[in-house]
Amino acid sequence: MIYHVVPLAEWNALPDRPYQPDSLTEDGFVHCSPDEETTLAVVNAFYRTAPRPLLALLLDEGRLTAELKWEEAVPAPPPGVAEGTAFPHVFGPLNRDAVERVLQVRWDEEGRATGLADAG
Repeated sequence: MIYHVVPLAEWNALPDRPYQPDSLTEDGFVHCSPDEETTLAVVNAFYRTAPRPLLALLLDEGRLTAELKWEEAVPAPPPGVAEGTAFPHVFGPLNRDAVERVLQVRWDEEGRATGLADAG
């Protein structure tokens, strides 16, 4: 499983179509993370001011219809992530049937992501 972070409103915007975040146009791929710990580091580095609730989609790599490549972060990984960590990048829209689970980011009183919980 790989993780992708997205605000709830953005995920729900076009529910009958594959999900295409802005990064697909801007960077050529959908940014993902390899595990929960790395996902939380990414959230704390880049998503602390993103609209909430913030979701983490657990994607089954085998069900993705777009190409998946594992690449190092350029220029460097976010704070708390080891140098040389490979990140999954999806080179096309995310087909919704690849989503195995939807989790919600939990926050502490200082606005830091502390964990993921079922988004029920």
